[in-house]
Amino acid sequence: MNKRLQNETIDDQKIMAYQLGKTGIEWANGAGTPSDGMDTNKNNQPICKLTDSAKSIIIYFSRSGSTELLASKIEKETNADVLEITVKKPYSSNYPRTLARANFERENQAYPELNMQLPSLDQYQTIYLGYQIWAMTLSHPMNSFLNTYGNKLSDKKISPFMTEGGYGQGDSVQVIKEILGQQGAVNNTFAPALVVDGNKVDRADKQVSDWIKY
Repeated sequence: MNKRLQNETIDDQKIMAYQLGKTGIEWANGAGTPSDGMDTNKNNQPICKLTDSAKSIIIYFSRSGSTELLASKIEKETNADVLEITVKKPYSSNYPRTLARANFERENQAYPELNMQLPSLDQYQTIYLGYQIWAMTLSHPMNSFLNTYGNKLSDKKISPFMTEGGYGQGDSVQVIKEILGQQGAVNNTFAPALVVDGNKVDRADKQVSDWIKY
């Protein structure tokens, strides 16, 4: 059964996650996964939950809802602030079109332009970075985020979490470290990555609970 509509929320907004409940054959390791065509925001406002007291913040991008659902589980465990990465041109709901665009962006190093502002990160000790694995590496909106704001992440603990199609984290964590270094971020520490199959995020509660202890 395809669990297209979850009862879970993030910042009081309902989460759509299209591939949950699909079998491995149906899911085809993520190939063909549709989205709402607005990177989770067709019916929602981009998530921006900021407080004066949180010591950690979750910064994430989600195209089809699975990474957003994973972010919500981390938020519930940590009571962290939350900020969604948005781009000026959202990715298509049609998977082949998104794949063609992603291939072009990667081959030409033409990553998407952001449509967001980063608040001051001074109060935070831990930054949870949430993204997808695209072609065994970091998804492009997170790449854009780090290249734009990486110099703001000095002296932070970086905790990467990701959804993927069954082939693992690729070189994504190494790419994060390389970009942060290129952007001048210093004194970062890194938690082990949380890696969850995109069609199994609804079953990841224990995995999340164990991971945030690092």
